[in-house]
Amino acid sequence: MSQPDTKTRILDAAEQLFARDGFHHTSLRSITGQAKVNLAAVNYHFGSKEALLQAVFERHLLPLNRLRQERLQQVLEAAERAGRPPAADRLLRAFIEPTLAFRQAHPNNRAFIALIGRSMVEMDSTVRDCFSRLIEPLFRLLLCGLQRALPQLPPAILLTRLRFALSAMAHTMCMPDRTPLQIDSSSAPLDGGELAEQLIRFTCAGLEAPC
Repeated sequence: MSQPDTKTRILDAAEQLFARDGFHHTSLRSITGQAKVNLAAVNYHFGSKEALLQAVFERHLLPLNRLRQERLQQVLEAAERAGRPPAADRLLRAFIEPTLAFRQAHPNNRAFIALIGRSMVEMDSTVRDCFSRLIEPLFRLLLCGLQRALPQLPPAILLTRLRFALSAMAHTMCMPDRTPLQIDSSSAPLDGGELAEQLIRFTCAGLEAPC
């Protein structure tokens, strides 16, 4: 099996250390040590620590965003051809299914998910801003579709409910089998497909609830 190239090793190390220790508590020296490269290699491939963070996000988010955008566009175009509003559950499915599938695709993806989770709770906005810039166009497309699907909802209520839905998805991504409560359960955890299905049903019911 061929060894990862220098750029990939740097990205892998940065992703793991940013997720574990945080962006500001991770030094370039620790990244180069884990990647087994010299500092010149980081400067050559990325130029700065901030550019390296951007590359870490782009490596996963750009292909995932393309897939989610394609699926959202398919739902919107099908509804337009049929002369009806798009269905909220179809829009949520187009967004949620690829997102949860990403988590299951490879064990290494969980470090990236942890990095996103960290960005949501840290006081410093560096990582969060980087993530937000990449996700904003997709979020606006989803919101626009839901506005057409649920025109009866005032914009402020729809946006608030969508934030609730995204928070539920984020929790499912980061802790699919755990709750903050210590509850003993003998039931087996849901598999990836059923987990996505239950999340879609739950969030759709919340979005469609009367005001």
